Amino acid sequence: LLGYLLNPFLALAYLFGDISQIPTHLVPIFGLLVLGTIPNTNTTLLPTTITTTTITTTAKPKRTMLSTSSSLLARAATRSAARRTYAASSTILADDAAAHRPPLQLHGLHARYANAVYTSASKAGALDQVESELLAIANTAATSPAFAQFLENPLISRDEKEKTVTSLLRAKVCPTTLNLMTTLAGNARLSETAKIVDTYSQLMKAGRGEVSATIISADPLTKAQTDAVASAMKSQVGSGKKVVLSTEVDPSILGGLQVQIGDQFLDLSVKSRIDDLARTAV
Repeated sequence: LLGYLLNPFLALAYLFGDISQIPTHLVPIFGLLVLGTIPNTNTTLLPTTITTTTITTTAKPKRTMLSTSSSLLARAATRSAARRTYAASSTILADDAAAHRPPLQLHGLHARYANAVYTSASKAGALDQVESELLAIANTAATSPAFAQFLENPLISRDEKEKTVTSLLRAKVCPTTLNLMTTLAGNARLSETAKIVDTYSQLMKAGRGEVSATIISADPLTKAQTDAVASAMKSQVGSGKKVVLSTEVDPSILGGLQVQIGDQFLDLSVKSRIDDLARTAV
């Protein structure tokens, strides 16, 4: 038994009865286990000739580096061109926005609507048309109690007001004016129409270089007096500005004048002088 364990060939011979009967595919395995080599047998297990194929890989590091560098340069050029295009587009958009920006920086509820209408009308090339239409609407509200009541009445639903405004104005005004009025109706702001129109007119006057001035007198002024006051005002508003003068009569000021130029007010009335004297300590 010890011999069989030490010599696997004897074990094979014992099992198969004859060494010549040992299957050839077992001989190399046991020979490798015992001797560390494959024994020489009559059966060729591996081909005697091995054909070796050599695959030669030619590395082209310089071409790869150049190709990579070219690709990087191309991508950098593309990004640079994209940045230039974006910058140019941004400049064009900025110039376009500046061209249609309202000439005055006004704030508040009425200014928000007036600014939006000004920008939209400017882009549509309809600034003067929108001004004329809005002034006509404001004049109608001032002279027609029924229309004024419609604008002011909070009991009429927003949808009903919007439908009514659309039916009244669709064939009479441009899209910008109609959009403003329907927006005001939808936002329950039709009661603010007159003030929004005044703010829009203020923007238009500023765009034309006009300065509104109002003269209040106790008695109606003659044409010569009006021209003299207008000439004096021109020196106050600066060159390139046009004074748009309007006059009002208020007997309560007793005499003299009250002058409103833009946001500046000058009181030269007799009433103000009397009030000053009354406040002066005797």
